[in-house]
Amino acid sequence: MTALTRFTDGFTEEPGYLDYARVGPVSTAVAAEMLGQFDVLSHARFGSLDNLRGQDARAREAVAAVTGFRPDQVAMQPNTTSGLMQAIFGLTGGVLVSPGDFPSAPFAAARAAEALHVVSPVWLETEGDRVTPGLIKSQLTTAISAVVVSLVDARTGHRADLDGIRQVIGDRLLIVDAIQGFGVVDAPFAVADVVASGGQKWIRAGWGTGFLALSDRAVDTLVPVFSGYVGTDVDEPWDEVLPPSQSAAAFRVGNGDPIAEARFSAALEDLASVGIAGIETAVAENVTQIIDLADEYAVPVVSSRDERERAGIVVLEPPPEQLTLLQASLHNHGVTVTTRGGTVRLSVHAALSNDTLDMLRGALTSYSTAATY
Repeated sequence: MTALTRFTDGFTEEPGYLDYARVGPVSTAVAAEMLGQFDVLSHARFGSLDNLRGQDARAREAVAAVTGFRPDQVAMQPNTTSGLMQAIFGLTGGVLVSPGDFPSAPFAAARAAEALHVVSPVWLETEGDRVTPGLIKSQLTTAISAVVVSLVDARTGHRADLDGIRQVIGDRLLIVDAIQGFGVVDAPFAVADVVASGGQKWIRAGWGTGFLALSDRAVDTLVPVFSGYVGTDVDEPWDEVLPPSQSAAAFRVGNGDPIAEARFSAALEDLASVGIAGIETAVAENVTQIIDLADEYAVPVVSSRDERERAGIVVLEPPPEQLTLLQASLHNHGVTVTTRGGTVRLSVHAALSNDTLDMLRGALTSYSTAATY
């Protein structure tokens, strides 16, 4: 049995599920980890709770292993948005961000500007919500100190060229919202100063899992505005308020959920045993199968067909008058997808069963037949 086969054997969701970009059903490894940790917590045997306290370090090491950051450059967060808020509230100057990005980044930029008056959002004008190095370069000014991008756009499925963006922005901070590609895209995270992500989608670790990874330059540059007592260099700083740590730990408010951290660790350890490159290849092959099916039934594909510009998302855009028909056909055949703004988003992981393909084919057959007559 190959490492990839062992990994895909951990997918237990029902056939027809093509919605990992919304939420990834937890893997068998994560489910087992959660049950085991709950058993520890429920019985509280002598000495057992120390294991829970160690989950933060375990999770940071697991994040480091798949991102290339050091464990001390990682601070656990409850979700992607919290990590982005920590980073963007710590900025000074202009921050270039697309208003069409997933709301986490635009809201963080706007809220930071309203509250602190030291950071100003600069709204990137895009072409079809696709953020490219060329567009960024054409809109850079000397007032911009940071650029925020999504690794993969949630609506278009477009995969950002992080290397190209780094080249055009120079020494400005590069902040990456990685949630829609983390775990299925072999991204060059080393070129980023800030990476924030969660584990409830492609990582399949459930909600309450996330991290913020900061380069040494980011730690030196960003102000830890929301820094709680766990953000110091003392375990329990009683009787005095100490300054924030000079590390990523400064960007923490309180202790995390150790069982969530254990779930996240189990998922990342499972991923590391395969390697993201192998998972990315499997996802690419499965995406191609989905695109081929859509082409067979003449359903317009508006997401990129170029493997260099896509991840696990396929976006279909039927004629407006046929959108409801396509939705109904997918629903009636038990295919789970996301419909938004006149498009249908299918998102596929490394595991894609024949049953799921047959269900999708049945849905597209029903749609095509009804649309024709």
